[in-house]
Amino acid sequence: MGLIGMILAAVLVAVLLAIVIVKFLPLKLRWLASLLLLFLAIFIGSQIYNGIMEPINFNKGKVKKYAKVVENLKIIRDAQVKHYEATGSYTKNKTALISFVDTAKLALTNTRTEVVKENRGGGIIVDVEKRVTDTIGYEPVLKYFKGKDYKNMFKVPGLEGKEFELEVGTVEKVPGLVVPTFLAKTPKADLLKGMNESLIKQELEAIATDQIKGEYISVGSLDEVTTGGNWPTYYDKKGEKKE
Repeated sequence: MGLIGMILAAVLVAVLLAIVIVKFLPLKLRWLASLLLLFLAIFIGSQIYNGIMEPINFNKGKVKKYAKVVENLKIIRDAQVKHYEATGSYTKNKTALISFVDTAKLALTNTRTEVVKENRGGGIIVDVEKRVTDTIGYEPVLKYFKGKDYKNMFKVPGLEGKEFELEVGTVEKVPGLVVPTFLAKTPKADLLKGMNESLIKQELEAIATDQIKGEYISVGSLDEVTTGGNWPTYYDKKGEKKE
């Protein structure tokens, strides 16, 4: 029964009791009716309070669970981005991605402009500016993951033995230009198991801009070129949301 239904039921019961008291109950027994009404008011009041607080507590609980998941997805995204910078592709091999963070190095480059002579034919030589990129050194990928638990980034927080799903693909950004993509995700339903079933159903159908839309928490996409997550911006502030 919804909150409005409980209120209507309480009003109906109170009206019926009032009629019974006035018409049928002797004066010496009306104290019993008053006591019954008091208990009824307390019961209905507690039910109404719980009806109001349950969605609030559900929201607080889900945000707390989601925030930990988002933090791991951010680490996965950062690792994939660095892998793309180094190799030009993403990977669906979880072990290899962890190893990449441990051992790989990124080239440090310097881009400069220089003027070269270009023979246009017929004895015509012109000066042309060209951009030249030089490799000036290397830096370890591990530098970008200090203080981050990247070795456990594929484990879904709060779900023992559960790992994020990881996929890679390609998208034709413009005709003739194929770009690699990746997607890491986990079902919201698994994280919310044991909570109010009705509220879980609503959560899986979420479409509002201040919610995580759909049935999954995810980062990246197989359908478009993006490394963004599907969570609202407040999850990027240490997973805290002002209520």
